[in-house]
Amino acid sequence: MKTREVAVVFRQRLGNQYSAAELDAMARVVMEEVMHYSPVDVVMRADAELPEFFVTRLENILCRLERYEPLQYILGFARFHGHNFKVTPATLIPRPETEQLVDLVIDENRDRDDLRVMDLGTGSGCIAISLARALKFPQVTGVDINNDALDVARENAEMLRVRVRWMEADILEMPPLPAESQDIVVSNPPYIIMSEKAGIERNVLDYEPHDALFVPDADPLLFYRAIAQFASRVLVPQGRIYLEINRRFGVAVAQELGRHGFADMRVFKDSFGNDRFVTANK
Repeated sequence: MKTREVAVVFRQRLGNQYSAAELDAMARVVMEEVMHYSPVDVVMRADAELPEFFVTRLENILCRLERYEPLQYILGFARFHGHNFKVTPATLIPRPETEQLVDLVIDENRDRDDLRVMDLGTGSGCIAISLARALKFPQVTGVDINNDALDVARENAEMLRVRVRWMEADILEMPPLPAESQDIVVSNPPYIIMSEKAGIERNVLDYEPHDALFVPDADPLLFYRAIAQFASRVLVPQGRIYLEINRRFGVAVAQELGRHGFADMRVFKDSFGNDRFVTANK
């Protein structure tokens, strides 16, 4: 197999499952991670024969992709905020929207130091670790109910050389913490309602952890209510809360925060123009 044939094979094998743009991106990632070829290398070595080990690895990857397994789980990492984060089926695959959430926190707090930050539902630790890297001397805590996810988060923190405190706890039943002990609470909790399942792609529905994705239709604000109640206790006066949300419930989440004593609620849109983030002050 020649280098230039890799993208062709992706389109031939997976053209009925993914768009051409997605397949080209997958081929590029595989070439970068397995062969360490940059896009320029791919062009310059278009007619070079690829080694047998790569052809064997590529066949394994394609077979797994045909079963709709996410490429991030196959390779064992996802790119987030400029770094590779280990991901496993115990953790969600970080999305670009969540990068925007991190950027929102950084943009509003880049000039402050020694902030105490708590990330609820940390998963792979991508939010907590990215904030620990970007803010000035923060004290960051990542919370998750799943100890397997926390093990992944610990590995990511060690790999990226940041110090984060990890806590195993349920967002819905957070243990008591000292009052006014945090400056920022941030969370990307489960927010897809069960009736939206039919529109979820198979690579998400069949492989990513459902307890990190879905909430009951009858109570779509289940996690936001618990987070608001908890944050109202642990945030310092004028402390900030940052939430990623289901685009259908921006106003409802803002109102829920208001019922728990928050003020200056703001709803922000993601890069697709959907309501995706809510912030507020204690």
